[in-house]
Amino acid sequence: MKKSKFNLANDNKKNDETSRIVCLGIETTAHTFGVSIAVEENGQGKILSNVRDSYTTKKGGMIPNQAADHHVDVCDVVLKKSLDEAKIKIDDVDVICFSQGPGIGHTLRIGAFFARCLAHMFGKPLVGVNHCIAHLEIARLVTDATDPVLLYVSGANTQVIAYEGQKYRIFGETLDIGIGNFLDCFARELDLGFPGGPHVYELSLKSKKYIELPYVVKGMDVSFGGLLTNLKQKIHKSAFGKEYTKEDLCFSAQETTFAMLVEVAERALNHCDKRELVLGGGVACNKRLQEMCHKMCKDAGFKFYVPEPQYLIDNAAMIAWLGLLEFKVGNILNVEDSKDSKMLPYWRTDDVIVNWR
Repeated sequence: MKKSKFNLANDNKKNDETSRIVCLGIETTAHTFGVSIAVEENGQGKILSNVRDSYTTKKGGMIPNQAADHHVDVCDVVLKKSLDEAKIKIDDVDVICFSQGPGIGHTLRIGAFFARCLAHMFGKPLVGVNHCIAHLEIARLVTDATDPVLLYVSGANTQVIAYEGQKYRIFGETLDIGIGNFLDCFARELDLGFPGGPHVYELSLKSKKYIELPYVVKGMDVSFGGLLTNLKQKIHKSAFGKEYTKEDLCFSAQETTFAMLVEVAERALNHCDKRELVLGGGVACNKRLQEMCHKMCKDAGFKFYVPEPQYLIDNAAMIAWLGLLEFKVGNILNVEDSKDSKMLPYWRTDDVIVNWR
């Protein structure tokens, strides 16, 4: 990562605990366009605004080019709302940051371009952050967790992450699709719309009948592909023989996948010798998953934390906060060099040197 003229890592003003740093964050990894204002003042971090607008469909799941068009349509409105809510002007912002990856190329491109334009127009430094790591850092800000294991459960990502040796290491992950994509694909087969997770949860509450499904855990890794195929076959049977109800399938799918996730999270906690579990990602909003994680932690003697929903789903607050942390140590991009600030759709969590801790 290149250092620009805005590298303030050794600037006494910015490193003084009495100084105020204002960061504007932009989130566009998938279906959500978000803008947030985060500040650090007197050594304390705070989120002043966290505004978002999300692309949804009734059928067909997320269509990347349409999601990108949505982001272009709402970017100026969301930016204005976020600045107004924070009661600041763009001139008050010290640094612009954006989700550089991982994510969907179509939508990441919009965020990167928008961030570069703002940085160039208003003469602000630019920081690109890793979306996955941002989930963990916002949890450390808004909960009492200090050194947790993160069970990261979102659309494309399912990872068990913990800090070790100046990196956030991935100790377990999905071997195929993410839990969120699994739920969306499953919901699409049931004609429930996008995003599918909330619909699956609502239907699951109407059943207590468990249907045996494939349970695939390999060490601290999980796999959902075979389970999805099995469910598709059962849905096909139901269309003709009425053998399975939607409610029973949703209940069983949740119980199976969430049990897999809780198992690998518990194993990672013991392996890493950590005592705190944090949930992150959109699927973490699911009350049943929270309930299962809470029970496991209570039984095993771990502490369990769940940020409020606005910090679980894709949001710009976590981007703004991580951007602020990285700005303080000089992790700044060259605005004039498009290669330095390009999007990174396949950016791995454990590729990032964590030099702010």
